[in-house]
Amino acid sequence: MLDTTTTRFSHVKPGDTPWRGEGLRDFFLYRDLGVAEATHGQVIAQLVKANEAPEKGTGWHRHEAKFHLVYMLKGWARFMYGDQETRVEAGDMVHQRPGIVHFLFDYSPDMEYLEIVSPADFGTLDAEAPAAVPAPGKW
Repeated sequence: MLDTTTTRFSHVKPGDTPWRGEGLRDFFLYRDLGVAEATHGQVIAQLVKANEAPEKGTGWHRHEAKFHLVYMLKGWARFMYGDQETRVEAGDMVHQRPGIVHFLFDYSPDMEYLEIVSPADFGTLDAEAPAAVPAPGKW
């Protein structure tokens, strides 16, 4: 049975939380879905969308997280996961195993995805490049 003292009910409508530029990457916009507050930091759920054309991408990095899920809602994004190039399109889901080294290097102007991560204040660390990264396309 769920312990109701540790989490709260949360219902966020589209106009309840704004898109913000204050997030992990300055070329994306983020919209908080209220889950971090409701779970006391156990989980974050946020929408992420393209704000600027890809120039450098995210760089090679890994997250200090127990769980990380990306569900592409609109458009597409190209990632490197280790030495494997992966194109994630609308309707695709990616479970990023803990510690996987990756690089988001290209995305469509309409890219938007749902990201769910635990814990909410997960860390991000730069990582060594395990492979060459293709150049992003032009918008």
